[in-house]
Amino acid sequence: MDQDVAAQEEDLLFTLEDGIGRIIFNRPQARNAFTFAMYERLAEICERANTDRSIKVLLLRGAGDKAFAAGTDINQFRAFKTPQDALDYENRIDRVLGTLERCRVPTIAAITGACTGGGAGIAASCDLRIGTRTTRIGFPIARTLGNCLSMSNISRITALIGPARVKDLIYTARLVEAEEAASVGLLTEIVDDLAALDKRADEVARLVAGNAPLTLSATKQALARLQKRLTRDEGEDLILMCYQSQDFREGLDAFLSKRAPHWRGE
Repeated sequence: MDQDVAAQEEDLLFTLEDGIGRIIFNRPQARNAFTFAMYERLAEICERANTDRSIKVLLLRGAGDKAFAAGTDINQFRAFKTPQDALDYENRIDRVLGTLERCRVPTIAAITGACTGGGAGIAASCDLRIGTRTTRIGFPIARTLGNCLSMSNISRITALIGPARVKDLIYTARLVEAEEAASVGLLTEIVDDLAALDKRADEVARLVAGNAPLTLSATKQALARLQKRLTRDEGEDLILMCYQSQDFREGLDAFLSKRAPHWRGE
């Protein structure tokens, strides 16, 4: 097996048993932060679920108890040099999360610990989200890198929790605790701890896997038709404004240097 492919499969594990496809983000040492290869692997599994009728439901979780996924690995941004790099990155995220959101089968996110940035985007793209008391969800980009969400991601999250709460989350860069997350729709239910999460997520996955697939598919597609998604192209100017700024470079350097950034608004 090619070394890159082997590493990709090691970082994002997939097993299938009794109709339940289990996806594990397997980088606990990095709080399950996503590499570009992991995003592609996730999309590949969703594409497989679209054609493999033995897959009835997908269950996503992070390895360990510290994080579901802490967004994109910051080291992935080191190579950004041109405007196209920023557009290509957001295009990748839009494509992968769109593939997850439109996946034929129901998707369930089992969340404990940090669920931030791209990780929160993945969770928001799932149909159901079960959390623990330690779950914390948010998009802290206004205090980390100074980048922005694409139009399609803004559309998706706004459809889930509404524009006022999107502004609150991004403007304050705060992480929402489990109880509040459940009250605003970021979580569908909460359990006490990791053991309870594994048990409950498995119960829900088995319940959903045993229900009428066409009913589930029709419901998922009907809701998708009700919610217009703006495309990445409609917000390219906003992506370039942030990713090509001095502030983005400052945010990246500050994050990697473990210091507070000094924003200039340019």
